Amino acid sequence: MTWSQRPAQRDLAARAGGAVVMGTGIVSTGLALDGQTLLSLVLLGLTALVWCIVAAAVAAAALAARGALLEHARTPGALTWVAGTNVLGARLSLLGWDRAAAALLALAVALWLVLVPAVLSRWRTPTVGLSFLLAVATESVAVLSARLAVTDGIRWLALAALVPCALGLLFYLLVLARFDLRQLGVGAGDHWIAGGALAIAALAVARCAQAVSVLHGRAGEGSALATAALAVWAAAAAWLPALLAAELVRRRRGFDERRWSTVFPLGMYAACSFAAPGAAGIGGLATFARVWIWPAFAAWLLVAAASVRAFSLGRAAVSESKKA
Repeated sequence: MTWSQRPAQRDLAARAGGAVVMGTGIVSTGLALDGQTLLSLVLLGLTALVWCIVAAAVAAAALAARGALLEHARTPGALTWVAGTNVLGARLSLLGWDRAAAALLALAVALWLVLVPAVLSRWRTPTVGLSFLLAVATESVAVLSARLAVTDGIRWLALAALVPCALGLLFYLLVLARFDLRQLGVGAGDHWIAGGALAIAALAVARCAQAVSVLHGRAGEGSALATAALAVWAAAAAWLPALLAAELVRRRRGFDERRWSTVFPLGMYAACSFAAPGAAGIGGLATFARVWIWPAFAAWLLVAAASVRAFSLGRAAVSESKKA
């Protein structure tokens, strides 16, 4: 049986695989920044593998079930394809693989240009956790653009990164204005993106501050952006008490694929805490990052194990139904 003939596995990979790439990739990044090289590389390998599976699933769906694929492309969940591609690119850039990262950035921008108008055309309110992916996907473009601007010395890219950075913050405010706060109690894991979207925004502003300062010699503008990065980081951190309290008050039982949307914000809190306070000259908060990356890794382990178990049970159920 070919990949295109397995619709259940294909559709699940196309629908949820992007979130797996995001969560695994950002935890890999946080571990790399903490100096945990071997563990980080293992997760990077898994990130790349899942990204390839998602790419194959989307290609197969485009041939075998184009209607269903187009329908999914109009939902915020499709924006995980953009963010996941940029997260993988940013992690590869940390290894010095900037050509591969640049290729992934180009692909992500093309996806963003296609998917964002499609998602906005079917926008629904009140918004939920997944709605914040509109901001996350946009900020992910800014993060990788600013990163490559510095590593490759591309001055125009440093300025260009400011556009998605600002646009992502605007998208965040638009989603937040109609966000249903009851999602903190009833959300299936994606409610964490309310904080994670600000965390990646803090990282994007910090990267832009570095790019503007280094490539354009604008210390004043760079300092203002660094201060803004710290302010956005503080806003992201302000979500943590509510998010953690909601988990304690209402325990979510059973596995839901949207739990991968919890892993990404947890990892992003660590990644942005390495960058944003450092950009503003406050190095002490790196200690928080080094501590926080381990709860993020623990969450990754739990969700990954639950995903494997759910997939195995699903395959077993399909096998039993065929025997019957």
